[in-house]
This record gives sequence, structure tokens and C-alpha cells, in this order.
Amino acid sequence: MPERLPDGAAVVRAQLAVYLPEDILMPSAWPHKLADAAWQRPKRNTNMSTEIKTVTGTGIPLLLDDIDTDRIIPARYLRCVTFDGLGKHAFEDDRQQDPSHPFDNPSYAGASVLIAGRNFGCGSSREHAPQSLMRWGLKAIVAESFAEIFFGNCGSLGIVAVRASREDLIRLAAAVEADPAAQVSVDLEALEVSVGEETVSVEMPDSARDALVTGDWDYLGQLLSAADQVTAHARTLPYLNGYPG
Repeated sequence: MPERLPDGAAVVRAQLAVYLPEDILMPSAWPHKLADAAWQRPKRNTNMSTEIKTVTGTGIPLLLDDIDTDRIIPARYLRCVTFDGLGKHAFEDDRQQDPSHPFDNPSYAGASVLIAGRNFGCGSSREHAPQSLMRWGLKAIVAESFAEIFFGNCGSLGIVAVRASREDLIRLAAAVEADPAAQVSVDLEALEVSVGEETVSVEMPDSARDALVTGDWDYLGQLLSAADQVTAHARTLPYLNGYPG
């Protein structure tokens, strides 16, 4: 049976349970086991840069306005306990109603860059919406405008969300439709999107752009890269050390 934890430690344990093995979460294991194995999960290279300066891949056009989060991921999927598997349900209801929906078009399978319209991601603030798009495979969205909360959620997930004029979006969508295999490049340093012979200027708030370019968007990555400091600080916390006298 797990050891009973004080209330404060129970909160910490719940927050860390996603990443740490069960035995490390027992008070008796702190801090000596933490130093050995606490930061082994999730498996990732903590020295790997999470800077996002460019996104390159094929595109998918969906040049419609006011696409809300309920269309992106239906509300019935909000009951899931993890985001795993959400990608296959992106735009599920729209796809059922429209057999020609781009997300069902094999020509756009594996696309990384979505070309969208005005007020993309409006409606409820569900994080499931950008999560489903990311897990479908999207790494960037080029739209005329974004709902504010959706835009913020994209930034927190490392999804590039840039704005372009309607005229330029029409040009980009036409280029992708003409050649679905063409590579679309989103350059955050130059603030340009190019596909084939088309290159257009895009906009992004400086704070959001800087966070992606510098890697500051990845809060978990920052935490894991500071594992030694976190471990050292954990040794000083009474509620993680059984409240020693």
C-alpha cells in the first residue's frame, strides 16, 4: 500500500505522477531515489533544443471563417482523460457531413501546415482543439485571425500560429490545391510563408514569436533541463522528506 502523504505532498505527488515512477513518489524515496531516476520520464533528450524558427511540410487548405473549437473536436471527446488518440477525431462531425472535407482527402495526408480563414478556433476554450490538430500532425496554422484563447493554447503546445491577409491566404491555398506535395515553409525569423513560387508576409505578436524562437514556450522542457536544481531544492522541502524533526 502507498504511504499516506500529508495534504501538501499529496498535491505535489498528483502533479508529478504523470512523469515519475510510483516508487519515487513515496516520501521514503525522497530525495535519494529522485536524484537517480526521477527525471527519466518522459523519455526525452533534455539537451535537445526546443527552439522553433521554421516549420516545413506539406499544406492542407481549409479557408473557412469562424471555425469554432466544437467543430475542430466535438464536445463528446472532452471526457477523455488523456489527449492520446484525439488526432483521428479532428473535424470528425464536419468530415461525416462532407465527404470531400480536406482532412479526409488522401492528397493532404501527413500535412504539417493548415491554411485557414478568419477567427479560427473561436468558441469554447478547450485545449483539446489544438491538441487534436497537433496529434493529427499539424505544426503550424496560417490564418486571417485567431480566437485569443485558442492562439494562446497553440503557443503553449509549440504550434506556430501566424496571421496573413485574405488575399495572401487565397494565394497560398490555391498553391497547395494545385500541388498538394509542395513544401510549405513558415519562417518565424523572416515572418514569411512560402510555397512554390508564392511567398507572403505574415504577422505574429512579438511575445509569442520570441517564445517560440527562443524555446521559452516549452515550460516542461525548461523544468527538465533544470533537473539538478529541482532535485537539490526538493531535498530542502519538509513535505517531501517526511517532515524530519
